[in-house]
Amino acid sequence: SGGTHLTCSTKMNIQVLPEHKLSSVAPLKQFNVEKKEVELILVKEQNGVQYTNSSVVASPSSGEDVDRETWGKKMDFLLSVIGFAVDLANVWRFPYLCYKNGGGAFLIPYVLFLFIAGMPLFYMELALGQYNREGAATVWKICPIFKGVGYTVIIIALYVGFYYNVIIAWSLYYLFASLTSELPWLNCDNPWNSPNCTEPQHINGTFLGNRTSYAKYKNTPAAEFYERRVLHIHESKGINDLGLPRWELTLCLILVVFILCFSLWKGVKSSGKVVYVTATMPYIVLLVLLIRGITLPGAMNGIRAYLHIDLKKLNNPQVWIDAATQIFFSLGAGFGVLIAFASYNKFDNNCYRDAILTSSINCITSFFSGFAVFSVLGYMAHQHHVNIKDVATEGAGLVFIIYPEAISTLPGSTFFAIVFFIMLLTLGIDSSMGGMEAVITGLSDDFKILKRNRKLFTFAVAFGTFLIALLCITNGGIFVLTLLDRYAAGTSILFGVLIEAIGVSWFYGVDRFSEDIERMMGFKPGIYWRLCWKFVSPAFLLLAVIASIVTSGDLRYDDYIFPRWSNMVGWSIALSSMLFVPIYAIYKLLILPGTFKERIAYGITPEHEHHLVKEGNVRQFKLRHWLSI
Repeated sequence: SGGTHLTCSTKMNIQVLPEHKLSSVAPLKQFNVEKKEVELILVKEQNGVQYTNSSVVASPSSGEDVDRETWGKKMDFLLSVIGFAVDLANVWRFPYLCYKNGGGAFLIPYVLFLFIAGMPLFYMELALGQYNREGAATVWKICPIFKGVGYTVIIIALYVGFYYNVIIAWSLYYLFASLTSELPWLNCDNPWNSPNCTEPQHINGTFLGNRTSYAKYKNTPAAEFYERRVLHIHESKGINDLGLPRWELTLCLILVVFILCFSLWKGVKSSGKVVYVTATMPYIVLLVLLIRGITLPGAMNGIRAYLHIDLKKLNNPQVWIDAATQIFFSLGAGFGVLIAFASYNKFDNNCYRDAILTSSINCITSFFSGFAVFSVLGYMAHQHHVNIKDVATEGAGLVFIIYPEAISTLPGSTFFAIVFFIMLLTLGIDSSMGGMEAVITGLSDDFKILKRNRKLFTFAVAFGTFLIALLCITNGGIFVLTLLDRYAAGTSILFGVLIEAIGVSWFYGVDRFSEDIERMMGFKPGIYWRLCWKFVSPAFLLLAVIASIVTSGDLRYDDYIFPRWSNMVGWSIALSSMLFVPIYAIYKLLILPGTFKERIAYGITPEHEHHLVKEGNVRQFKLRHWLSI
């Protein structure tokens, strides 16, 4: 008929769909054609936009990728996404942020940002990966000029692996150190302790005076074990005095990289099985720690402090910035991981339901972990006769000093220490697996030679991250880690997702993206999601980028202020990933054929519609494209 063309791509069966049933997914007839079988796909031209109606082929240009491997079971995918999103920050950052920023009141901006930005971006990335069945770079065949943002997020995921694996190695070191009848951070009788080491029972509010809070006091056995035994920070003068890697941490790091390598080298078939342990274990351990925690004296004071509602805090803009950055980094949009994971889904998988389910589980986990953390902090405050604010802290100080110290005073301390550090290990491993999978899938989809040699490439990525990570396990390694943590995935990842959201919502088009989702799942996203994608999420991300630049003060670790040159190095690391966006766009415009206007047209038109550019039918040059929702 007039507006209908036939295209063909290699496939195992023929599907002929009548024009009045273009959206039908059931084949009417199947024919065998002499061993070589061909699939005919009806392509209907509608409103000047050509698209394929087929539930078999992900998109008109992905016919060659119908053989892409898929997850063994739906649960493999869900646990992988949950395992990636639920990481150390859910335990060591959210509870403290909630307590510091008005307790229950903090949940107001947190939940608001979850619904207007977190979930829409999460849903967008899952749908983008699933429809196009490509990694973070090649998914930009939908708008070729934006491919640089794919490289940006892949580079950021790689940078994060450099230091994140070191934190997992610390957890492993603590796990091995816990395999004793008496935990090594219980008293001051160890070779690494300083003359100033003070046993916890001698420390109370009077002893501390106005000098410092208990959480910041550096001479407890637990604090000295972390800083003098694990980090050896006392042997370094700063970031310009690193020293050699510590051999014990090197062995732990080798083991971590070995676990990651063997979890990933067979693709989602192997990693999908590992997450059954790594994604579920933290929940079992959190429950055990919570049950033990609430039976301790002072526990209820801790929980009351955690949930105390102080609405006045909402007048402080920093509270809103904290809520925005926490929801964004907690869900993990923008690292290319969700795109990579979703690309291995079946084409008709309901990724809408997956996005709602997994992002909700992630946020509930953050809130739930606060009870396990603050019941123990309440116990600590009770033991030392100090306020909750004196023992409350976040980050490494919470999970490697305060919590281990509390555990060491309990009956059966060895058991609780072992399960606690197994929890940290599993929280870290599956998040690190997600980051590495984003790098491997993103680059191997782009360079087929890497896909053919997946095992070798996986080893190369793991070994590369190991070599850089060695800098973080030297005497001054904590300074390198702090630098990377601030700059490798701060402003740059917010910038990357902002460009990604603009590329999908404005240049590719929310209406076209919604049609893609309808082709997969049989229903269009509602107006709420479309408005969030087009206006709310990009505005949220733009404000987040500005806030992260404005609030970026000088870098410091405790009392140590980093030299000015290290801040320059940090911004250079951030720019090294962000610059892929403009550099690739310029490169693409230079290699495309035609006049400057035609090059722009080719750059912003999906690859499977390039024939329309030749006909002068460029959708993005029409006002209707930019106004459509």
